[in-house]
Amino acid sequence: MKLFFQVFIVTSALVITGIFTGCSSNPNKAEKIETAIDNKGKVKDESVGVKDGNMVVQKKTLMSEELRRLQYEVYELEDRVYGNRKFGSKGLYGVLKDCRTQLADKKNGGDGKLKWLEPSERITDKEDEYKIGIDEENNLVAVSEEYIKDRIARFRGYKQTLMKREDEYQEKTDICKAEIKTRLHVQKEIEPSTDDGM
Repeated sequence: MKLFFQVFIVTSALVITGIFTGCSSNPNKAEKIETAIDNKGKVKDESVGVKDGNMVVQKKTLMSEELRRLQYEVYELEDRVYGNRKFGSKGLYGVLKDCRTQLADKKNGGDGKLKWLEPSERITDKEDEYKIGIDEENNLVAVSEEYIKDRIARFRGYKQTLMKREDEYQEKTDICKAEIKTRLHVQKEIEPSTDDGM
């Protein structure tokens, strides 16, 4: 019985310690990172050296630069997939839509009915939530805040989704163009010859 109580007390202490340790760690707090390495050499924008006795390759970048680069990649990829009305580009989605219109056209062997295409969905058109109030200098302001790690995770998710859609729309466009080409080739073979033997 005494052993049971000792095990119970030790287990309870470990659980309580784990609860307090888990509650106190915030993944959005800036963590102190040791970046010093010995015997350092450069390979492009990476450092090669020794850290804690281990050979390492280290790439260090400012969070603002990483976030800017990631956002730029995502916005560029989204424009490639869905186009940009401001600059008059159609993107892969617009090219696929045009191809499906040509495919449905009766002069290309279609039935005149446009094949369904899912609606265009720009995934970065998320409205920021603003707090409206007065700042330290008594200016009326609207402020939007987001943890950097959360924003980076969100944009990495956008990038993955857009890369999948880019591949999907490219494949559908290639299939559509091949089908039009096949139909036109078949029509050309079927058309009566205009050559009257002269």
